[in-house]
Amino acid sequence: MLPPQTRDLALRLLAYENAAGKTSEPTEFAAFGVCERLRQPLINLAGVAGFRSLLSRALTLARAEAPSLNAVQVAADGSLQGLDKLRPQVDADQAGDAGIILITQLLGLLVRVVGEAVTLQLVASEILDFKFLSKSGIPMGFEAIVNEVDDLQGVSARLERLAEQYPPVTEALRSISGNVLNTATVLAVVAAIKSPKPN
Repeated sequence: MLPPQTRDLALRLLAYENAAGKTSEPTEFAAFGVCERLRQPLINLAGVAGFRSLLSRALTLARAEAPSLNAVQVAADGSLQGLDKLRPQVDADQAGDAGIILITQLLGLLVRVVGEAVTLQLVASEILDFKFLSKSGIPMGFEAIVNEVDDLQGVSARLERLAEQYPPVTEALRSISGNVLNTATVLAVVAAIKSPKPN
């Protein structure tokens, strides 16, 4: 994921976090909600120390661009603390920019550590209100996109089976299968973010 794409995904996640009503805080503090929703699945993946290290690094990188984040700290359990100290120090625009920068840095590190496909799957399953494989609750206009995601995942699975049967082209087929699966995941995330919030 290139940096502009990472920032675009961060903007969409923050917008979705607010639209989903997951935080009672103003829009500019939605980054805290996004980090909190990623905390447990990433702790399951990397342990508390691993997640704290990742979030601490993202926070350090973000502070270089948004010094107002100096008031924010990563607690022992991996949660972010210091929102109450951040509020009086900065205006809404500064806080909003800081949130975008923090989530962009976190996503960028996740891509480097676990790869683009796993990062997008985490986003799809943990940040969004619904699993992209479930069609229930998705507005009709998005059903066709979700069907395409299912089809692409089926193609990926079939290519994996073919890769096992034909050793001369195993590596090429697995590479293509992975690319198809990544495309399906990206499509699912985009469809979910752009879809109106389900009832």
